[in-house]
Amino acid sequence: MPSVLVRDLSIETHRALKQRAAKHGKSTQAEIRIILDEAVREESEVGFGTRLQEIARRHGVSFDDYKRDASPTEPASFE
Repeated sequence: MPSVLVRDLSIETHRALKQRAAKHGKSTQAEIRIILDEAVREESEVGFGTRLQEIARRHGVSFDDYKRDASPTEPASFE
């Protein structure tokens, strides 16, 4: 597996990474891997509905009271 060496981190950044890792119950290296994975993940991995909800929440709209109808739908007929 490839490795990356990051040099010259500020003391504050290193301390914050260690604290964040401890908060999540992970090693500092594991936490850094998670941060990097999230940073380079393609936006297409997040669904359109999820992105709409994120935008709505930023504007004060909550969807907590709404439940998605999981029943199957009928295919459209164009005849």
